[in-house]
Amino acid sequence: MSLRRRRVAMLFRVVIVISVLAGIVLTALGPATVTGLLPYFTIQSNVAVGLLAGYAAWLAWRDRPEPPSPLKGAVTLYITITGVVYHLVLANPASPFAMPQPDRAFGEALGNQFLHTVVPLLAVADWALFDRRGRLRPRYAAWWLAFPLGYLGFALVRGLVVERYPYPFLDAGELGYDGVGVSAVFFAVAFWLLGLLFVGVDRGLARRAGPPAAPATPSSGIPAQRSAAVDSAPVSGATPGGRPDAPAVP
Repeated sequence: MSLRRRRVAMLFRVVIVISVLAGIVLTALGPATVTGLLPYFTIQSNVAVGLLAGYAAWLAWRDRPEPPSPLKGAVTLYITITGVVYHLVLANPASPFAMPQPDRAFGEALGNQFLHTVVPLLAVADWALFDRRGRLRPRYAAWWLAFPLGYLGFALVRGLVVERYPYPFLDAGELGYDGVGVSAVFFAVAFWLLGLLFVGVDRGLARRAGPPAAPATPSSGIPAQRSAAVDSAPVSGATPGGRPDAPAVP
């Protein structure tokens, strides 16, 4: 990565970190507290993006390799899930799992947009612009489901204890465990397909970038063997036997 590109990547990632912090702080200024926000997938995915962006900015500053592509792909997928689920499921009045959107103060509303819109867009842009290409494999899309499935188990166990669930599609009290299971299968398939989309885009960008340039050949265009033969030829004025044409001066 060139010096200019590293500087742009570093500044871009600093903006991501600031956006994550602004989103969490502004949201916490409302009725919710920081500890009350932690059980939400939104907060957990934003924190993951902030930590990875900060680490990647440090790597760019130190001129070191980017974070592992499978890790960055996973975190980018999770924050994309946050944005997509919020806009298409939770904040969409046509969705069966739409959540009532309260009247928020300006600061809280701004924080909500940072967490669900600004950070996901910045994270996807960072992945598309600065990540190394051609390193993702289709099997990663299945591996990336580990965290969402772990979150599902966490939300259900927590719900048994506190009798509250972070999202309507995980509310076992309303849907029953059968209903939650149907929702979980639907979302797992959707997230898997979204992961495959990331892999496909990565491969497409890798093909567009093309193979690395071949090493340059010598400007003279003389093949190596012929060049070596020329170098070993007798100097001007010498006979094939290696004797000079004229007698040596005493």
